[in-house]
Amino acid sequence: IVRMLGRTAVLASLLGLLAACGGSVGGDGGEADGGDAAPILVSAAASLSEAMAVIAERFQADTGTAVRLNVAGSPMLASQIIEGAPVDLFVSADTLQMERVVAAGRMEAGSRVDLLTNQLVVVVPSDRPDTVAAPEDLARASIERLALGDPDAVPAGVYARDWLRAASVWEAVATKVVPASNVRAALRAVESGAADAGVVYRTDMRTSTGAIVAIAVPIGDGPAIVYPAAITADAPNRAGAARFLDYLQASAARRLFEEAGFVTLR
Repeated sequence: IVRMLGRTAVLASLLGLLAACGGSVGGDGGEADGGDAAPILVSAAASLSEAMAVIAERFQADTGTAVRLNVAGSPMLASQIIEGAPVDLFVSADTLQMERVVAAGRMEAGSRVDLLTNQLVVVVPSDRPDTVAAPEDLARASIERLALGDPDAVPAGVYARDWLRAASVWEAVATKVVPASNVRAALRAVESGAADAGVVYRTDMRTSTGAIVAIAVPIGDGPAIVYPAAITADAPNRAGAARFLDYLQASAARRLFEEAGFVTLR
């Protein structure tokens, strides 16, 4: 079960309630190999939601330890950790949000691992398949609203802005941008027709029913997309976090990430 947390003003109490009342993936959990029954609290970027839920369930089946997922935009997750939320492992959609938490002294030195990369795609509503074929088409008058993750904060939006700048169209489209709180919200805007186009991750499109890919940005032409993971400095279940981080790098989890469309980093 994926828990989405509320405003940061009530963050500590909400997370305390989460820890006390449940919310584990795949059940209440049991005793792990090695006798540690405490669940592992994982904050993961929104674009990882389906893949991490599957991997967390597999981990619990293999080890008997429950994983509780808090899935949201990486900036929100980073702010929660900085403000003292009880988190064992943070998986961000970019290095900037991870570095924010590191700079605040909230991550364990030497624990960071770069897990994954992804690919940007331009998407349009499925009933408008021929509206965009090249980056410059986003500057046309027919594209009035362009959905992105907030380009000043959300990793997918930052990546999209960097690509659009490299394609020499950012200045022409910046006033059309509809900033979203996370990449999934940007996709929903396109699916609903509230936006004429959007830039999201390739992996987000695996579950989309109302949008289609108009342009797949070649990985070599796009920005370097990196999903880093690290253990928090005061993790309530540090041993569990280390086990789950190792599990995320093992062959079984790598296959699941790749089946979800991610590219694993070695």
